[in-house]
Amino acid sequence: MLNVTRLRILRELHIRGTLAAVADALSYTPSAVSQQLSQLEREAGVPLLERVGRGVRLTAPAVGLVEHADAVITRLELAEAELAASQPDVHGTLCVALFQSVVLELAPATLTLLAERHPRLRVEIIQRDEDLATSGMLAQEFDVVLGEEFPGRPHPVRPDVDRRDLLRDPLMLALPSHGRWADLPTTLTDLAAAPWALDPATTAMGAWSRDICRSAGFEPDVRFDTPDPLLQAHLVRTGHAVALMPSLLADRHLTGTRLVALPDDPHRMLYTATRPGRTDHPAVRAFRDALGEAAAAINDRAEQ
Repeated sequence: MLNVTRLRILRELHIRGTLAAVADALSYTPSAVSQQLSQLEREAGVPLLERVGRGVRLTAPAVGLVEHADAVITRLELAEAELAASQPDVHGTLCVALFQSVVLELAPATLTLLAERHPRLRVEIIQRDEDLATSGMLAQEFDVVLGEEFPGRPHPVRPDVDRRDLLRDPLMLALPSHGRWADLPTTLTDLAAAPWALDPATTAMGAWSRDICRSAGFEPDVRFDTPDPLLQAHLVRTGHAVALMPSLLADRHLTGTRLVALPDDPHRMLYTATRPGRTDHPAVRAFRDALGEAAAAINDRAEQ
């Protein structure tokens, strides 16, 4: 009989790529991870790993075994969800990975609703880059991830992820309310010489922002390269930069700036993602419901 714990270690290696990363994620030593995988090879009766330089990679039979491990883990998570649903209230710990603009605007209202409805549910929020959050969710570090999808950059559909769209968030040009860049016409081309505050180019927001400037015919002069939207807003507010910002922050965090609609009304799509075996867990359902209500309230304010 194949050992489920060892199958999970093999699956972690498939996701993370190195023995050291698996050891760090599971709080093992690298030698303990290696011993567990060697034992799994003996149980399986076929080679599961092959040396590549200083590292290892999975053999073809090992990759097939990971697919079975995924199915086993999904079934176990479905069993956990069924047991949790049989209880009179929602309780336990839910670990959620978010990015900063969602933490600032949606998370507080969501947590308030959950505290009122499910006081025994503990919600832990961790701020992560989306790619790291998704890989962590697949590796069972997180139960739910909030992701964002930008125009022209669709995310691939994954059978191992349950995705639900949450909110279409307009993307806006943020200008100072005073100073040199405040009274220009509202086209991007007029800002070719302006100092910009943008997310790093390695992020989805940063890549999209640079693309839209290039489509207007110029390379943005990025003076402030930061993923912090509050710092970007402050630099705009004080007249030191212009920026591209999600309107999700407009109500409370973009005061003192002038927001201008962009051509073609671009939006980012915010969505939640979880593993298929976690979809019907009461804690996940409760979190998605509360988050949806918080997002709907923001939509209502925007339409007033």
